[in-house]
Amino acid sequence: MNGNQIVTTLDVILHWIMRLALLNSLWLLYSLRGLIVGGVFPALVASMGVSRKWLMGDEDIKIWKTFKGIYRQEFTKANIIGWLLTVIGSLLYLNYRLLESSTSEVMFIIPFAFYLICFFYVIVFLWTFPMLAHYDATWQQHLKNAFVVGLTKIHFTLASGVVVFAICYYSLGFPGLIPFFTIGFISVGCMWLSLQVFQKLDLHSTFPMVVPE
Repeated sequence: MNGNQIVTTLDVILHWIMRLALLNSLWLLYSLRGLIVGGVFPALVASMGVSRKWLMGDEDIKIWKTFKGIYRQEFTKANIIGWLLTVIGSLLYLNYRLLESSTSEVMFIIPFAFYLICFFYVIVFLWTFPMLAHYDATWQQHLKNAFVVGLTKIHFTLASGVVVFAICYYSLGFPGLIPFFTIGFISVGCMWLSLQVFQKLDLHSTFPMVVPE
C-alpha cells in the first residue's frame, strides 16, 4: 500500500468516525427532545434511516435535516412498536424471574416454550426498526413482516444479534463510547445486514410495501 492509498484509507475512516459520532449525538439529542420516553424509539429509527441512505450510496445528504424528517415521520409508529416491545420484554423478564425462583418442579415443556417465545421476541425486535426505516407500512405489518423475515433469514438474524451484542458488550466495557458511537455503530451494522435482505425482497416484490425515498 503506497502513501496515497494510506492517506485515502485514513480519510475514509476519519470521515466515517465523524459521521457516526454526529449520528450518535443526534440520537441522544432527539431522545432527550422527546423526554426519553417519547424520543428514544423515533430517534433510533431516524438513525437507521440516515444509515440506510449512506449505505445505499446517498452520502451527500444533509444529516440533521434527514434525521429530523424521519424522526417526525415515524414518531407515532416507532413509539407504538417500541413501547409495545418494551412491555412484552418486561413481561418476559418477569416470567423469567418467576421460573428462576420457582422451587417446585416445572415440566420441561414450560421453560422450552418460554425460551422459544423469547427467541421469537428477539427476532421481531432486531428486524422491526430496520423495517420501519426502509418500508412504509402499518405498525402491525412491520411486526408481522419482521417475524417472517427474521425467521426465514435466520443467518442474518443471528449476524444482527452478534453485532448488537458485541457493540453493547464493548460499550459497557468502555462507557465513554456510549455517547459517541454505540447507536451509530448499531444502526449502520444492523442496517447493512438488513439491506442485504431488503434489496432482494424489493427485487422480487415479496412484500407489497412502499420503499420511502
